[in-house]
Amino acid sequence: MDDTVSAFGVIVNVDGYAPDALVAHVGRIEAFGFESVWITDLFGRDVYVTAGYLLANTRRIKIGSGIAPIYGRDATASAQAARTLDELYGGRFLHGLGLSHAAMAEARGHTWEDPIAKATAYVAEVREGRLLRPPLAGREVPVHLAAHGPKMLSGPARAADAVLTYMQTPRACAELRATVGPSVPVDLMMPCCLTTDEEIGRRMGRNALRIYLGLPAYQRLWRREGFTPADWADGGSDALIDTYMNWGDRDTITTHMRQCLDAGITNIIVSAAPSRRGDPESIWPLLEAVAPRRTAAGGETADIAPT
Repeated sequence: MDDTVSAFGVIVNVDGYAPDALVAHVGRIEAFGFESVWITDLFGRDVYVTAGYLLANTRRIKIGSGIAPIYGRDATASAQAARTLDELYGGRFLHGLGLSHAAMAEARGHTWEDPIAKATAYVAEVREGRLLRPPLAGREVPVHLAAHGPKMLSGPARAADAVLTYMQTPRACAELRATVGPSVPVDLMMPCCLTTDEEIGRRMGRNALRIYLGLPAYQRLWRREGFTPADWADGGSDALIDTYMNWGDRDTITTHMRQCLDAGITNIIVSAAPSRRGDPESIWPLLEAVAPRRTAAGGETADIAPT
């Protein structure tokens, strides 16, 4: 019996591709049978505009904002963009929102506010869409809220339609599920690297964690797992990297995914790291290994499909 665990989606850094190459990349993910692609929003391409471009150039796959920072746009602008994409592309847009981090908000010229109050009010305003007019009025789009701290999970996340979370252990997944309750879908974004080479796996792990090592929100998360400041100093300890970068052979990677699903996660979204230095094409064996439909095996459907 094939016990492959299939992933729901893939997250893609859209700033790393020329337009035609981006369409080809997402098209290949679509052909593998994934249900969704989530695209980043930093200081490069606009996430909503890029989502529209990808939706126009794909047929079936859903495109999600992963995530659109709420300090980047007021709630009306976010609701307007999401509802427009929902209408024009038959409900294939997934509206991922999140606070991001204080440094990102301040870089945009905003003052960081109480995170719980800010997220609660923003999600409510997006849902209400009170300033929107037909044909957008009444087309509420489900909100996927980024969260991993207990206060965010027990407050705004419970009121959202789904939760997006990142880099969680199976133990933390179980705790997260207990906090949000049984009915809220929870999607886990998981860095993965298909390699049995310890040096490559840890190097890719350090690349993936690098921007998070100095962020208080992630340090709090790691403290809850028993790590100390020494673990996020100097590029991250091997123990920290091995915990949050899911590297190894196919069985190792899918076993970890299975543990998180069994702990209460609804879907896995893969952040694929190359298995060879300087070779972005080396992500495809990983994606083939966890795709709902593995093309190299004649298009078979995996035993465990995403919900």
